Amino acid sequence: MSKSNNTTLVEVQDLRVYFPVSVGSLVKKKIGDIKAVDGISFDIKQGETLGLVGESGSGKTTTGNALLQLDRPTGGKIFFEGKDITGISKKEIRNLRRRMQMIFQDPFSSLDPRMKIADIIGEPIVVHNMAGSRAEYREQTAELMRVVGLDPAMGDRYPHEFSGGQRQRIGVARALAVRPSFIVCDEPVSALDVSIQAQIINLLEELQEQFDLTYLFIAHDLAVVRHISDRIAVMYLGELVEIASRLELYHNPLHPYTRALLSAVPIPNPTVESRREHIILKGEVPSPLNPPQGCRFHPRCKSAMALCAVKVEEMKEISAGHFVACNLY
Repeated sequence: MSKSNNTTLVEVQDLRVYFPVSVGSLVKKKIGDIKAVDGISFDIKQGETLGLVGESGSGKTTTGNALLQLDRPTGGKIFFEGKDITGISKKEIRNLRRRMQMIFQDPFSSLDPRMKIADIIGEPIVVHNMAGSRAEYREQTAELMRVVGLDPAMGDRYPHEFSGGQRQRIGVARALAVRPSFIVCDEPVSALDVSIQAQIINLLEELQEQFDLTYLFIAHDLAVVRHISDRIAVMYLGELVEIASRLELYHNPLHPYTRALLSAVPIPNPTVESRREHIILKGEVPSPLNPPQGCRFHPRCKSAMALCAVKVEEMKEISAGHFVACNLY
């Protein structure tokens, strides 16, 4: 695991990403906004891996997309290397791509099936004019393939000729092609077999150490997040509810939602597993189009108080580096 320093690489302040919802076929009428991300703040240190977890629909992927300007923020600010990148132009976004990249969830649909993998990996090199000659281009793509554990001789093959794990390695190589400092990993192992997941996670850790990379690691598998992350942020219905170091979060979860998530992670010890509490959340995740007033988790929380229906506690530091947004504290 990479050891981060105190230099802040990414800082997010009150980030909001809303998607308008309209009805009608001829005359469109706006009925509201889907509040995919609603006022979250966090930072990521240079060389750190911040894990971002939560149920499907909690806003994790939208957060990652907003950092890379794939989804333009509705409000708030995003700072990268000390510069506000929230409202930058398309030309500036193109330049930013050399420093910020993404590894996508699906290792097949994210690759063009009509392109050979050497061209897929090398496309960012061409776009950003990072090779002075054809020979230099070929050498760079071959080196990228070697770095991620692929044989450069396979460069003339197409994506469908590779396994899921190999295709994800191609995606990793493509992200590395422009030598970024920050990579958003959007559930990069969720579509892979368990044995292959471990290989990709180990590869990401090795690359982080080798190239001094910083990750935002988005996932719903808390066991994977615990292994790779330095700190973990828990997200629910567009809001952050808890942030702590990985060991602190697993040993001392404070928010009821975090406790419920962790109770669903199996422990490979039958005796311990049979004795520990399993928290079953009641109801369904509310719609982000019309989220509950007050704390958004209170309709499903067994510890909810009357106060929770009208007031949500701001994120506060309970102990060193451990932040939680809950009226219980």
